[in-house]
Order: sequence, then structure tokens, then C-alpha cells
Amino acid sequence: MTDKRIGRAWNRRSFLAGTAAVLGTPAIAQQSQMPDTVEMEGDPGGGVRRNISSFRSLDWRPYFSDLTNGAILVDITSRALHYWAEDQSVYRLYPTSVPLSEELTRRGRTRVTYKDPNPDWRPTPSMKERNPEWPDYVPPGPDNPLGTRALHLSWTYYRIHGTHDTRKIGRRSSNGCIGLYNEHIEELFEMAKVGTQVLLI
Repeated sequence: MTDKRIGRAWNRRSFLAGTAAVLGTPAIAQQSQMPDTVEMEGDPGGGVRRNISSFRSLDWRPYFSDLTNGAILVDITSRALHYWAEDQSVYRLYPTSVPLSEELTRRGRTRVTYKDPNPDWRPTPSMKERNPEWPDYVPPGPDNPLGTRALHLSWTYYRIHGTHDTRKIGRRSSNGCIGLYNEHIEELFEMAKVGTQVLLI
């Protein structure tokens, strides 16, 4: 191998190692389907911006007094969900979809009240009012808007759930819930428990 090729290989390795260190989480590193760009909102020229730059590792202490039952932080602005295990052995960072507008966005403290391993879906009354053409019920399966798993929160109608429409991740695209890739909600579903603390900021 020539010196030039050695230098090029080393630079590539350094870049990849540096990128992994900045991302700091297996969830981002292992996500092969995550888009690295999203449409710029309100940009009629269809410009794009890097989505991945919004993600950064966070410490749980500014947001929670302890990690009893584990903790989930959802950052609406960066469109990211952070999870910390109670014993601090696990930290995950996932890209999310967030509500379409501020009117649909709820912030504050809640908790996981139910883990649904096979969710079905019914539109809320306000969803049905805005979209009367929507079905009244969608059973579990490939067309379900809640994907393969759902974590119900103590707020009525609010969920952290999967989605089969991967275009929604990284965008303002939900009617209030927080959406994850199905493989990510399945991982989070196994780690989170009923009683896990949740904070949306």
C-alpha cells in the first residue's frame, strides 16, 4: 500500500471514529434507514439541511432528580428521544417524528402507563374532526399508524410509538404523539417499563 493510500485510509478511519464519538450512541450508529437530510420547513426552494447534526448526547441530571424506573426525554426541537436505564448501564438516542404544530404539541412530565405489544389505532375526536375521511379503526398490522409497539403515557391519547412510514421520522408529522422507527420502538419497548419517567421539552 502506498503512503498516499495509507493516508487516505487513515483519514477515513479517523473521520468515522470521530463521527461515532460525536454521535455517542449505538442507536444512531446502527440505524441504517435513518435519513441524513430532511426537507427544510417553509423553504419553497426545497432546500435540505443536515438532520443528524441536531443529535447530541445529553446528561440526565438537568432533567430528572433520579432515574427511578428509568427516564425518557423527548426534545421536540431536535426531534430526538433520549433513554436512560435506572442503573445507568444503558443510554440510547433515537430520531423521532414530532407534532405538526405547536397547537398539537404537549410539553411537561408524564410517565409510561401501559406497554402495548400489538397496538391498534382509533383517531381521537379532534383528529376525526380535522380528517373526517379517516377510518374509525385500524387493527394491528402493517397499515397501523402506531407501528409495531406503543408506550401509552398518562396523558390521554398520547403515545410513543412506531411507524411504518419512515418518511415521518425527523419531521413535524404527527398529530401529537412521538414516533420512532419500528426497530427503535421495539428496542425501547423492551427497556422501558410501566412507570418510566417521561419528560417532553
